Amino acid sequence: MGKLIEGDKAPDFSLDSMQGGINLEDLLKEAQTGLILYFYPRANTPGCTTEACDFRDNLGRLTGLGYTVVGISPDKLAALEKFAADHELPFILASNPEHDVMEAYGAWGEKLNYGKTVVGTIRSTVVISPTGEVSHALYNVRAKGHVDRLTRLLSQD
Repeated sequence: MGKLIEGDKAPDFSLDSMQGGINLEDLLKEAQTGLILYFYPRANTPGCTTEACDFRDNLGRLTGLGYTVVGISPDKLAALEKFAADHELPFILASNPEHDVMEAYGAWGEKLNYGKTVVGTIRSTVVISPTGEVSHALYNVRAKGHVDRLTRLLSQD
């Protein structure tokens, strides 16, 4: 599937997470203003750690705006548990080793990696309204500074 755009219906999903099974419907019920799904390539790598710690450090700003944050990667649960413990990550991290959810959200596909075209996780963030519609879809984001940019964008909504 291609990239999502504003107004698209968010693809339904169910995934394993450190907190047990999660699904879009339940996450949307808990989200006051919306749900932030951020897709990242691999736990405990420099860029992904920078991004996760940035979400951690700004979580109060995001939850203050009424958003729930969920990180999704192709890592297995054991790697996510270590990642969360190593960096004191207080939000849900979900495992998608089959990358079917990532594909549905446009966060898996061809990308440039050190000048070579490879297939993998496209660092992306999708914001979903409580009604299940995509309100923002950001692709090929940078690990550093992305959360600040996202927070400014959501503050304007």
